[in-house]
Amino acid sequence: MAAPPSSSSPWITAGGCLSFQLYSVYLDGFFFCKVRYSQLHRWNEQLRRVFGNCLPPFPPKYYLAMTTAMAEERRAQLERYLQHVTADPHVVRSDVFLEFLTWLQLHTLNTPTTKAVLDVFLPNGRSIKVDVLTSATAERVLEVVAHKLGLHPELLGYFGLFLIRCFPEGKLSVVKKLADFELPYTSLQSSEVENCKIGLRKWYLDPALDSVLMDCRAAGDLLYMQAVQDIELEWVKPTQAQREELKALQKTENQAKFLELSQEVRHYGYIQLDPCTCNHPEPGCEAVLSIGNSEISCCVTLPDGGTRDIAFQMSRIKCWQVTFLGTLLDTNGPQRTLNQNLELRFQYSEDSGHHWLVIYSKQAFFLSSCLKKMISEKMAKLAEENPQMQIEVPEEGRSKKHPVQASQQKDYFNFLRKSRTKKAEGDSVWGSLTEGGL
Repeated sequence: MAAPPSSSSPWITAGGCLSFQLYSVYLDGFFFCKVRYSQLHRWNEQLRRVFGNCLPPFPPKYYLAMTTAMAEERRAQLERYLQHVTADPHVVRSDVFLEFLTWLQLHTLNTPTTKAVLDVFLPNGRSIKVDVLTSATAERVLEVVAHKLGLHPELLGYFGLFLIRCFPEGKLSVVKKLADFELPYTSLQSSEVENCKIGLRKWYLDPALDSVLMDCRAAGDLLYMQAVQDIELEWVKPTQAQREELKALQKTENQAKFLELSQEVRHYGYIQLDPCTCNHPEPGCEAVLSIGNSEISCCVTLPDGGTRDIAFQMSRIKCWQVTFLGTLLDTNGPQRTLNQNLELRFQYSEDSGHHWLVIYSKQAFFLSSCLKKMISEKMAKLAEENPQMQIEVPEEGRSKKHPVQASQQKDYFNFLRKSRTKKAEGDSVWGSLTEGGL
């Protein structure tokens, strides 16, 4: 892969008093790369030669020293620029886009493009060893894994690569879904989340979509593996009778009947998040969230120790936003993850009116991704049933302090802080930021 024009420019001027700004870029709440304004400026010029004026405006150059307010304005403009660029699927799939982001990820971690072996874990615990380059994107790695498994290429969109955290007692937590342009090798190396691995899972939340995959033997095997795993993790809630019948079918390896019965089990095909807290029905309630089948299902522990099951239907969610509540400390080394003080709030419509419900979770970004996925599946189904129908969908957005009207763009990136090779005393512009994004 050819390096972008800025490859000869140093990230940090060695042994001098010069200072330049490095922006830390976060993707779904996790450190993605560091980049300079000049590098993004050159990249924008390359993109404009290909896509012309359809691109959003790029922040202008300043030829004099920037004030604190000007620096913050540039950061916000760069953030909006990236978010708008990544909303265009034609741009995202272009060589100019992919080569630059690939180079940035490798260069940030000082990782050369070499051959590597990547373990991709299946839901049954077995791993597939993939011989790839360190520069291979998640999309490319998924293609290789699918080929090894015999998965039909047309079914690739129903599966994804995930960063998964494993716990000694056999539990696991889905940390994030890897974007197509992410490099699994560098994402695994840069993550500071302990005991992480790259895992293959289905990536849809409408259980009815199982029927699309059943004619492919490899896809059916993957669905069966994940169904078994979800039962072992207690993400699905079979009755005692269902549990016994499923065990019997598992012993006889009757996968078709097992999946048929699994689809009748409560929370089949849902993704369960780690325990979190919420403000409903009372502030500070502990909750366990399961997302799927066009709903957020909450098992809430009340202050008196009792529990209550509450389901929030996607059809009643008007908009939502992810907000970063904490403070980022200025450190010399790259910050790999955010201070995990995150919230997802959504506006919910009931007979009594509209209410803002808040979920405090380290997986707020992943929860937002699940909401977007359920919306896209619903839109696809409605469009197939009635191509002329105008569909009103919930909106995703972000806010610094208060709920605002959300946008429908895909907010992939966030510039949450910047660092300098030489920090000026009293410069606190990055001392306290409240940012959200996807």
